[in-house]
Amino acid sequence: MSLRSVPALPDSAVTDETVYHARRRLLGAFAGASLLPLAGCADAEPPPPSNAKVTPAQAKSGFRTDEALTRYEDITSYNNFYEFGTDKGDPSKAAKTLRTSPWNVAVSGECAKPGTLALDDLLRGIAPTERIYRLRCVEGWSMVIPWLGVPLADVLRRFEPTSKAKYVAFTTLADPAQMPGLRFRSIDWPYREGLRIDEAMHPLAFLATGLYGKPLPQQNGAPLRLVVPWKYGFKSIKSIVEIRFVEKMPATAWNRLQPSEYGFYSNVNPDVDHPRWSQKTERRIAGTGNRLFADRIPTLPFNGYGEQVAALYSGMDLRKWY
Repeated sequence: MSLRSVPALPDSAVTDETVYHARRRLLGAFAGASLLPLAGCADAEPPPPSNAKVTPAQAKSGFRTDEALTRYEDITSYNNFYEFGTDKGDPSKAAKTLRTSPWNVAVSGECAKPGTLALDDLLRGIAPTERIYRLRCVEGWSMVIPWLGVPLADVLRRFEPTSKAKYVAFTTLADPAQMPGLRFRSIDWPYREGLRIDEAMHPLAFLATGLYGKPLPQQNGAPLRLVVPWKYGFKSIKSIVEIRFVEKMPATAWNRLQPSEYGFYSNVNPDVDHPRWSQKTERRIAGTGNRLFADRIPTLPFNGYGEQVAALYSGMDLRKWY
């Protein structure tokens, strides 16, 4: 099974956390051996075990955290994906209608090599890697997720963006036959997002194709989603079908719907509250028994990735450019 081909996975096919950790320990033990498969992909250099102590170099890069992982069960059942309904449980029920193969991505705009590529061709030759990132939703809850995927910059460079490419715009699939939520105009479909070009090229910006050692489930944005860990979760657009290099700041879904509440940048900032709630703390999803949330914890500037990304916003008023 290719990591980039995402069938509907039955619950029995999901990697249990204990098995996942055991497998990562095994991969770590054989790190110097020949290529080993990871969810159908061969990593030339298998990542270290997810439950191993994070080294100073890993911590400095921001690519990993030693915080407790959110359970697969919770990651895949508590979702915002309005194309499949507005309740948190709707996507996991409805998203099975999403067909993820074949999947094409159109790349256009201010670049030397535009084109429409099959997903396998878009990612060909870039070894998948694991990133363990915090995910902070603008609603005030958070997760810790072990993603699989590739650095966004490695993909974008293939299209040779020109000097006019100041921003990168992304678009989600919008097919009413597959996405029942499109019947309701809660958002001006299709869902759109964007990054400044330097944000998109930052090493932490990531295109995810899997999680917990398995291909992405449909409700989590299969087969290709953006992950930008220092921004609120709605910036990490799901089920991407179009990437455009543009000169001007692109329109984005939530900013267009409620510009006073959702800015273009949407960096995690505990000092800038949402107009209807505080952003100073968050509820980490813990999945302990019948209690979904653990106790509240402080929210960190840039979701804890300030050392890596704060320089991108040097001199900017982050209350104005929220």
